[in-house]
Amino acid sequence: MGQNAVDYSTNRSNVTRMDKLRAMQTFVKVVDEGSLTAAASALHTSLPAVVRTLAALEAELQVRLLNRTTRRQSLTDEGRTYLDSCRRILATIDEAQAVLSARHVEPSGQLVLTAPVLFGQMHVAPAVTRFVQRYPAVHCRMEFSDRVVNLLEEEIDVGVRIGPLADSTLVARQVGRIRRVVVATPDFLREHGVPAHPDALNHASCVRFIGNAAHWWTFQQEGRPFYVAVSGNLEFNQTAPAVAACAAGAGFGNFLSYQVAPLVAEGKLRIVLEAFEQPPWPLSLIYPNARLLPARTRVFVDWMKDELSPQFG
Repeated sequence: MGQNAVDYSTNRSNVTRMDKLRAMQTFVKVVDEGSLTAAASALHTSLPAVVRTLAALEAELQVRLLNRTTRRQSLTDEGRTYLDSCRRILATIDEAQAVLSARHVEPSGQLVLTAPVLFGQMHVAPAVTRFVQRYPAVHCRMEFSDRVVNLLEEEIDVGVRIGPLADSTLVARQVGRIRRVVVATPDFLREHGVPAHPDALNHASCVRFIGNAAHWWTFQQEGRPFYVAVSGNLEFNQTAPAVAACAAGAGFGNFLSYQVAPLVAEGKLRIVLEAFEQPPWPLSLIYPNARLLPARTRVFVDWMKDELSPQFG
């Protein structure tokens, strides 16, 4: 036979007993190292063993994967397709092994996190504090911001997001849901009445936020959104003072449910117009779509899910 010829009549009973995963690893290593000799050295095996493994793999597949001469080698079209499949399969196996290994490895290293400011202060910071107490070898840096942070550009490991997520290469793991609610103090409601419909807010005092949404609040009825114009003599660019003003009886407020949950639980604020609320927003943990995530990232995501889901699930 010629140098590039392949004898596909190889005994199939022997071929089918070959270690296919090892053969895939050998094929990938041959491509990555650029030659059979270099692959043999990298795999700590002999050149004849690499040649036999590659020949057996090609015979099993009934295709040539590499065009080989004494001076160079190149992938065939079939080889390129198979190489991509091999890389995916081997990466999946490595990832599965890493997940199992992570259960037995104490997480360590730096973990950078981001979350909305108030949610981070109220719920993320306490959970992370408990996390580092449990895993003291992990160094956590928390960056709270209400802007949409680009995890990849800013080298952040895990983010907490509230609201719909744009399509991206990030993995999103939903851990709960957050409502948007209208609240007021019991005294304010006794004096001004409990609104039966959002239109009643047209002439009521409302605590608002600076920006385009300051003058319009969104509601839903029979599956369709609608908007109500609101007014008032207080506007804020931060949530905490707006909540405080509402709790002081300044008027109706429109907040995410977690922002007022403690005051609602204490009876200092009351939720109204529940029948007209928009669908809840997802609460998600997001992280880069990278294989072989560090153990600290995997353990942290599971930790945060266990912390947040009971409260917001």
